[in-house]
Amino acid sequence: MQLLTFGVGGEPYAIESRRVVEVLPLVPARSLPQLPDYLLGLFTYRGSLVPLVELGRRLGVGPAVKRLSTRVIVVALEGGHRLGLVAENVIVIRAVDESATAVPPLELDAAPYLGRVLRLGGETVQLLDVDRLLPADLHAGLFPAAAGRSSR
Repeated sequence: MQLLTFGVGGEPYAIESRRVVEVLPLVPARSLPQLPDYLLGLFTYRGSLVPLVELGRRLGVGPAVKRLSTRVIVVALEGGHRLGLVAENVIVIRAVDESATAVPPLELDAAPYLGRVLRLGGETVQLLDVDRLLPADLHAGLFPAAAGRSSR
């Protein structure tokens, strides 16, 4: 398995690289009223509007520091939808042995997107499940065609 690693609030996280469509410079988003603060709004990606999630706020550690290595990771969700993720220090793709799990997924109702914890070299990295970053009701509102998807 290959992972794209990045920072959120000074801690290392990763997502499976097979879900990564593209990594972009930080882009402006059109804000949407009455949505959680971690949903920055929508941005235009290759002619389509894509929701933009601030990972630091979603994970409860505050907004990303705006630096040269702060990027938008465009990921493919189940069902073919796209989601933009704002993260810091998006710089490394790593090959990982499936047996590298240090701790299995936590299965927390409040944070279903937290996957297993991996030990990569001298670093402990938390894997994120991109399909579970948005609550089901918000996902259905942003992607109406997906409203009939199974509950998480």
